[in-house]
Amino acid sequence: MRIFAAALATETNTFSPIVIDRRAFEASLCAGPGEHPETPTLCTAPITVGRRVCAERGWELVEGTAAWADPAGLIARGAYEGLRDEILGQLAAAGPVDAVMLGLHGAMVAQGYMDPEGDLLDRVRALVGPDVPVFAGLDPHSHLTARRVAAADVLVAFKEFPHTDFVDRAEDLWRILVDRLAGRVRPVMSVFDCRMIDVFPTSREPMRGFVDRMMRMEREVPGLLSLSVIHGFMAGDVPEMGTKVIAVTDGDPVLGARVAEELGRELFANRGRHLMPAMGPEEAVARAKVAARGPVVIADMWDNPGGGTAGDATVLLHEVLAQGVTGAAVGTIWDPVAVQLCFAAGEGAEIPLRFGAKSAPETGDPVDAVVRVEALNPAAEMRFGDSVVPFGAAARVSFRGVQVILNTVRAQGFDPSLFSALGLDPRAQRVLVIKSTNHFHAAFAPIASEVLYCSAGRPYPNDPATTPYRHVRRDIWPICADPFAETA
Repeated sequence: MRIFAAALATETNTFSPIVIDRRAFEASLCAGPGEHPETPTLCTAPITVGRRVCAERGWELVEGTAAWADPAGLIARGAYEGLRDEILGQLAAAGPVDAVMLGLHGAMVAQGYMDPEGDLLDRVRALVGPDVPVFAGLDPHSHLTARRVAAADVLVAFKEFPHTDFVDRAEDLWRILVDRLAGRVRPVMSVFDCRMIDVFPTSREPMRGFVDRMMRMEREVPGLLSLSVIHGFMAGDVPEMGTKVIAVTDGDPVLGARVAEELGRELFANRGRHLMPAMGPEEAVARAKVAARGPVVIADMWDNPGGGTAGDATVLLHEVLAQGVTGAAVGTIWDPVAVQLCFAAGEGAEIPLRFGAKSAPETGDPVDAVVRVEALNPAAEMRFGDSVVPFGAAARVSFRGVQVILNTVRAQGFDPSLFSALGLDPRAQRVLVIKSTNHFHAAFAPIASEVLYCSAGRPYPNDPATTPYRHVRRDIWPICADPFAETA
């Protein structure tokens, strides 16, 4: 067997001013054929898992390009078309293959392309013909378009949010593909449209129990191969944005349709109850200030670079300073110019520095302070599950009893190694402020005395009922109170 595998992934916040070009992929991951590192990124696990699966079976894995860019705004047309055509050219050069395995995200939007993944899958299908299996992994914060469903045989999304299971879901993809190539199964997909926009953290109920039941059904229901919930990505203004359920069955679309609808209607019945309760910055900082012990983790949940924002908002930091909190550490504030100035000054230097709040309205005001440059790291990295996430040249500065990590490659706070990479022990801090919606939870909760979710400013379009969408359908909750009733 000869299997072609490649990856092309990012998440597009269509309201973000930060354009993704080829350099953005190169800053995060842009590996040529055979050059992907042993550790996967979020969306490239189908390649690393595929190496092991194919080696065990004596199959040939033909690797194409693997490219991942940290979330931001629209992908420049030339960047998308260049990477797409690179992968398609590699597939064509590979000659006849027995299957195609792709690592995608699912929420890409490029200049001139509302559905880049649909475009890529269509072109892959045209190259390999109707009978070659085309499988792909997805992030659940994606857009499941009819075009993608028509072009692919199997789509499997991560189940967990935080996405701690991206390697496990790649294992699922390969398990189904192995069985398909052996003739043991005939996978078919069924999709149910939940007609809603919501956020579904699996670190709390009701989504925790829902995902546990999905995995139990996969084990126990005969003929059911895979279940995925596409959460949707509410910062992506595209026509088919929204929550959907995928059921993959062994040649039984009736079973798939029934199960997908059952699960989808349960999600709709719980609409509005999934998201973590959030508080304003004044309350969050006040609660952290009086905590009996630390560290209290405050998640700046809507200035999340993982959702395409810049990650340079200062609203929470200003509140920390206003309330006189000491022993606080903030990670990170994206400011490449400030980092450059810190590197020029060197460790131990005291310099006047302005940083933060450059990217967009409602992100606060820049911080002006005389800071001490405590630590510099020319290539800082943190852990995220089985992967390593770069956040670029970074500096740790201190002033008024507060430590701030400034970085050059935008990345959300996944893991306490974010702080230790700059020589700071996160467990020794009273307060940790991180920029993440929920991916931080798996790694930070074990060290936190308390976890607080904070809605500070509005760098991210976090209220779909009022977000000024131009392309999103109108018959979807919460834009529409009950879309099922109105279409009955």
